[in-house]
Amino acid sequence: MKKLFIYYSFTGNGDVIADKLSKYNIDIRKIESKKRLPKTMFFQMMVGGFKAATKHKDILNDYDKDISNYDEIIIGSPIWFDRLSSPINRVLSDLDLSNKKVSFILYSSGGEAMAASERINKEYPNANILILQTPFKKYNEELDKLKIYE
Repeated sequence: MKKLFIYYSFTGNGDVIADKLSKYNIDIRKIESKKRLPKTMFFQMMVGGFKAATKHKDILNDYDKDISNYDEIIIGSPIWFDRLSSPINRVLSDLDLSNKKVSFILYSSGGEAMAASERINKEYPNANILILQTPFKKYNEELDKLKIYE
C-alpha cells in the first residue's frame, strides 16, 4: 500500500514527524503558505488562531496535487485554537480524498484537538486520527506512536 504524508509545519514539529515517517517508506510533501504569519508569537497566535477558527484557506505555494498513485493519504497539521491549520484547510479543499484511505496526524502543544477531531470525524468518518503532544524534546515518547505506520 503506497502512502503519502502531506503536511504543514510552522515551528518544525511537522518536519520532525515527516523525517520519522520517511524512514517507513512513506512519501513526503510539505506545503507552505504564500503569506507568512507575523513575527511575534502573540500575533502569530492571534492571526493563526483566528484563521483556524474561521476555517480560512491559506493561499499556498505551488505543490503537487496529484495523489492518484497513493492508496493512503496522511494529512499532518499543527493545531491552532483547537482546530486544523489554515494551510491544511486549503489542502483539504484542493484534494479529492473520496476514494482514498485517509489518516490525520495532529500535533499540538496542548495535547488535545477536540474541535479538529470532531470536524475530521464529521467530514471523514472513516479516517484515523493520531494526536501527538509537542514539543517532542519534552515528550519524546510521542514519536513512538508513529510506529503504527511501519
